[in-house]
Amino acid sequence: MSLPHAILTALLEKPSSGLELTRRFDKSIGYFWSATHQQIYRELGKLEGEGLIRALPAEQPARGQKKSYEVLPAGRAELARWTAAAQDPKPLRDTLLLRLRAAAVVGTAGLEADLRRHLELHRRQLAEYEEIERRDFPPERNAPEDRLRHLVLRAGIDLETFWTQWLSHALAEFPEPPAGGETD
Repeated sequence: MSLPHAILTALLEKPSSGLELTRRFDKSIGYFWSATHQQIYRELGKLEGEGLIRALPAEQPARGQKKSYEVLPAGRAELARWTAAAQDPKPLRDTLLLRLRAAAVVGTAGLEADLRRHLELHRRQLAEYEEIERRDFPPERNAPEDRLRHLVLRAGIDLETFWTQWLSHALAEFPEPPAGGETD
């Protein structure tokens, strides 16, 4: 049930059209909660039907014009209710970890290369997050809402740091190839 709440959050930050929301999901919220444009448009229709958002009146009525949406008081109240509700942490479900466990019984063929690929992907994501942090969160940007947004980004940085460290450790568990490619 988190997609409607992600959309409500984004619309409270800035009233937007479905296309604008899709672009914003790709650039920010999508780092931790992804959605396709079809999912976003479908959810916008549901939220509007439930009276949580409304389409803003168009300045000039035109056929095919994109609709922008804003959150209504009922939508703000729903988001506040959801934010305040207790939720248990979700258990980690990661295919790579399951594959590593399976490798203990069937062998590691192909796994080392994929671990290296994962390490590179996590290094790139970490670099991207660190660039966003440098660009968007200078020390003087210290308002309470900025600190909360920065905290979300820090979670991403810390997770990517964990994965790069863990993958480096995991790769160290694989035997070194023989010097000069010699085999016995």
